[in-house]
Amino acid sequence: QVQLVESGGGLVQAGGSLRLSCAVSGRTFSSYEMGWFRQAPGKEREFVAAIDSSGGRTYYADSVKGRFTISRDNAKNTVYLQMNSLKPEDTAVYYCAAKRWYSGSYYQGTNYNYWGQGTQVTVSS
Repeated sequence: QVQLVESGGGLVQAGGSLRLSCAVSGRTFSSYEMGWFRQAPGKEREFVAAIDSSGGRTYYADSVKGRFTISRDNAKNTVYLQMNSLKPEDTAVYYCAAKRWYSGSYYQGTNYNYWGQGTQVTVSS
C-alpha cells in the first residue's frame, strides 16, 4: 500500500513563497508519476503540476507556470512543490497524488491511484 503525506502548507502574504513536500511510503516510489492538485472552497479540484517518474519531464497548469516548480527526490521518496510569487487566488487545499505510468493523462485527477490528505495554503492580500 502506498501512503502519501503532505507538509509545508501555511499562511503567507501575497508575493511570498512556500515549499510543499509529499513523503511517499513504499519501495516503488520511483516507478510512480506524481502530481499536485488543489481545491479551493466551492470550487472543483484542479490540476497544478506533475512530474514523470525520473523527474525529467514536468507539466504545469497555465495559472502557475513560471511561479511554481515541481521536483522529486527518488532517494528520499519525496516530491516537492516550490511556490513563488503567491497570489490570493492560490489559496486552496493542496493534494499530492501518485499514478502508474500507464494510468493515462497527468492532468486528470481520476487517473491517479493514491492521494494524500491535503495541506492548507492560505495567501493573504
